[in-house]
Amino acid sequence: MQTPEVDITDLSHDGRGVARLDGKAVFVAGALPGERARIRYTKRSRNFDEAKVEELLTRSPERIEPRCIHFGTCGGCSLQHLSPAAQIAAKQRVLAENFERIGKVEPARWLDPLSDEAWGYRRKGRLSVKWVAKKDKVLVGFREDNPRFVADLSVCHTLLPQVGERLAALGELVGSLDAKAAIAQIEIAAGDDAVALTFRNLQPLSQNDRDALIAFGQQNALAILLQPGGPDSVTPLWPSQVTLSFRIPESDIDIEFRPLDFIQVNAGMNRRMIARALELLDPQPDDRVLDLFCGLGNFTLPIARRVGSVVGVEGEAALVARSRENAARNRIANAEFFAADLAADQTDAPWTKQGYDKLLLDPPRSGAAAVLDYLPRKETQRLVYVSCHPGSLARDAGTLVERHGFKLAAAGVMDMFPHTAHVESIALFERG
Repeated sequence: MQTPEVDITDLSHDGRGVARLDGKAVFVAGALPGERARIRYTKRSRNFDEAKVEELLTRSPERIEPRCIHFGTCGGCSLQHLSPAAQIAAKQRVLAENFERIGKVEPARWLDPLSDEAWGYRRKGRLSVKWVAKKDKVLVGFREDNPRFVADLSVCHTLLPQVGERLAALGELVGSLDAKAAIAQIEIAAGDDAVALTFRNLQPLSQNDRDALIAFGQQNALAILLQPGGPDSVTPLWPSQVTLSFRIPESDIDIEFRPLDFIQVNAGMNRRMIARALELLDPQPDDRVLDLFCGLGNFTLPIARRVGSVVGVEGEAALVARSRENAARNRIANAEFFAADLAADQTDAPWTKQGYDKLLLDPPRSGAAAVLDYLPRKETQRLVYVSCHPGSLARDAGTLVERHGFKLAAAGVMDMFPHTAHVESIALFERG
């Protein structure tokens, strides 16, 4: 098989090295800019090819030894071989390139990147589970680079240690169950004081299986829950009641959540992100603020401590209900919450017709394009946009600048997912 030599000139959005050979782009897994490598093709197509490193001929000065023995097989991380500082710089370049190419905008200033702990940071995650009869083994882990396969993991250093150091034990546990072929996934959710594992069981469990799960939870101080159906079917197995919460001490806020609720994966980065968002939003005692895609109130409730009133809007009604509960628990009376599909036209919704001095957006990967058809209104002078996808942020930045008369005052990346190519960012827009 052909193993040509190539020079790696760039890093792709998913963390692969980029080379050009015979006029065609080649994406090379495991290669870094500035390196020369002998490669082996893994896929050929008309517009680009894919390959992996067969032999590294020259090394980048930014290359480091991956900490995880599963790096290169597990699809959970793609940048462990790149130094942390270089990872953040690469993410900042991705954001800048998206602003220039898609939004045709450039921030007036770049914010210093935000970072926190690089290991053991994942407090939320979904592990795939697969019983492999030929190996007489249960695999527990993330998907491989080829998503058809579950990576055979013994450890994960990005997961919180209570779970990341017990992957092999989890595999043995599920392998001991009568229903080992009927456990599809394990959802991880950690609050500040408790860690919960929700087992997706596709068939009812025998008493022996239930006893085994309870014993594992007791031995490892892990709450165990079962999910036999949809999200509403989740029930505690041990202990009989499971309470998960996390604190935002800078705002004297405590947020309760359920095991399948969306929360930010990285607890330390979440606190830093909230602080950065508040700094940019600059909330004042007389301000009226709108927080869209508000989830459990992660931003809404800290904002409420600082303003006259705040309105949070979220598409999932169950999260809205829990936002209201969290506001009551924290004795916050100046926050209102509404359920609304923010991918649809909400022009006639009551909350849309009110005036807002400032606006915070924290949309999903698809961005906030539909919202920007009817918001912000002219009285909104400042907007903070928290993004989990640089392409949709760049597109929406172009809309805010060209159609709504804002200027992109500042932007920067936040390393919510160290060692992955995921780019989380934040941007401040002000009326020009």
